[in-house]
Amino acid sequence: MGISLRSRWVFLPLVLALGAVSLYFLRLSIIYEAQPHPEDPAPPAKKGPFYKDTHREIAPPLPEYFPLAAKAKSPSDLPPIPSWNKPPEEHVPESTRLYIGFTRFWPLLQQVVVSYITAGWPPEDIYVVENTGTMDANKRGRLTIQNPFYLDYHRLTKILGVNIITTSSLQTFAQLQNFYLSEAINNNLTYYFWSHMDVAVHSHEDWKDFKSFYMGVVDVIRETQKAEYLVDKETGKKGEWGVQFFAYDWLTMVNVETFANLGGWDTMVGYYGTDCDMYARLSMNDYHQPIQDAGMIYDVTTSLEDLEVLYRRRPKKDTETRDTSDRKAGSSNSTTPSPNSPYLDSTEPDTINSTLFHDLKATFEQIQQDKRDDKYRNSWQLRQNGGEGEPYYYDPDGFEKALQMTIEVGTKINEEKWGHRGCNIREAGVKEGDQWRVEHDETFNKRKMVRRWF
Repeated sequence: MGISLRSRWVFLPLVLALGAVSLYFLRLSIIYEAQPHPEDPAPPAKKGPFYKDTHREIAPPLPEYFPLAAKAKSPSDLPPIPSWNKPPEEHVPESTRLYIGFTRFWPLLQQVVVSYITAGWPPEDIYVVENTGTMDANKRGRLTIQNPFYLDYHRLTKILGVNIITTSSLQTFAQLQNFYLSEAINNNLTYYFWSHMDVAVHSHEDWKDFKSFYMGVVDVIRETQKAEYLVDKETGKKGEWGVQFFAYDWLTMVNVETFANLGGWDTMVGYYGTDCDMYARLSMNDYHQPIQDAGMIYDVTTSLEDLEVLYRRRPKKDTETRDTSDRKAGSSNSTTPSPNSPYLDSTEPDTINSTLFHDLKATFEQIQQDKRDDKYRNSWQLRQNGGEGEPYYYDPDGFEKALQMTIEVGTKINEEKWGHRGCNIREAGVKEGDQWRVEHDETFNKRKMVRRWF
C-alpha cells in the first residue's frame, strides 16, 4: 500500500529545513578554513635587507710603468730630460704654475707628469692636486696600488720633484676649478695653467722653427703681455681674454681677473656641461678665447709600457760600456753608484726628430684613436677596483654609479639654467643675465639621449 500524495507533502518542510541547516554548516566550514588560526599560523614574511649580486673579479695588480723611477733614490737617478727640451737654467721671469687634478688611476697621472717634465716644464712649477677624498692616506702610504685613489706620493715629490696639494674632501670638476682659481688668487697670480690628467704632451720636434713645448707656452704668455695684444686695428679698442686653449682645454691658461669677475665656475653644474656654461659666459661677456699651439697634446686612456721612452735614450752604438772601476770602494774619486747605472751606461741621448720620436708619436696617436673608438671613452677610470678595508674606502661600483647620477643631475641643472639642451648655449640666443629666466626652447621637444660618460 503506497503513501498518499498528501502524506508526501507533509515531509517537504522537514527536507527543506535539513537542507538549509546543511548549507549553513558548510558555509561556516569554508569561512573557517579561509581564516588564519592560532594553531596554524602563516609563515612570517622574509625581512630585508635583500642584497644585490655584487660579486666581481678583483682586477690584477697594476704593472710598474716606470721601473727606473721605482729603483731611483733621488731625481739624479733618472735620465736627464732631452737636451732640446731643457728649460733655461735660470727660470724664465714669467710664472708657469701648472695644476693637474687627480682622483683615480695612478698610471695616467704619472704619465702626464713625466710627459710635461720631459717636454721642458720645470717640475717645481707642477702642482698635482690630489682630489681623492682620502685625506693623508696617500702621503702616509696607507693605500695599495689596486685602490682607485692610490698615488705614489714619494715618487711624485722626492723622485720627480713635483708638488702635491691635497683637497680636504672629494670635489666635483667645477669645485676643483674654483679651487685652482682660489689658489691662484691666494698666491697673487694673474694667470695660471691647468691640465687634464688623461693627456700626454711632447714638443713639435718635426717643425722647422723648433721650440720646446714649455718654451712654446712661455711665448704665449709673452704674447698676452704685449701692449698691442688683442687691440682692434680699426677702433683701437683693446680686448680682454679669458682663456688660452691648447687643444681645447686639455691644457688651459686662465686669466684670474676674468674668471673672478664672472664669479668662477658654477658648482651647481658639477661635471659635464659646466665647461659649456663657463666658456659660454666668457663669450657672452666678450672675453676672447684664443686657440694656441705649443706642441702635441694627446687624449689618452692608458700608459706607455715604460715611461723611460719619454727621456729619449737609445742603445749605445758601441756595445762596450765605460769602465766603472772608479766607483769601486776605496777609490779616491768613488761615489755611490746609481741603481740605474747599468741602464745609463749602456744608453746614450737620442737626437731631435729621430726615428724614436716618430715611433713615440705614432704610439700616442694610436692610443688616442683607441680612446675615440671606445664607446665608454673614460673606461680607464674603472680599471682599479680594490682597496677594501683601507682608509676612506668607497665601493668602486658604488662610486661610479653615484658619479653618473651626479653628472646627470648637473646636466639637468644646466639645461634649466639656460632653458636649452646642449653645449651650444650661445647659439640659443641667450645672453648674460638670462640665467634661470628663460622658458624651454625647441631643444626640449627632442627626445633626450641618455649619455654615459665613462
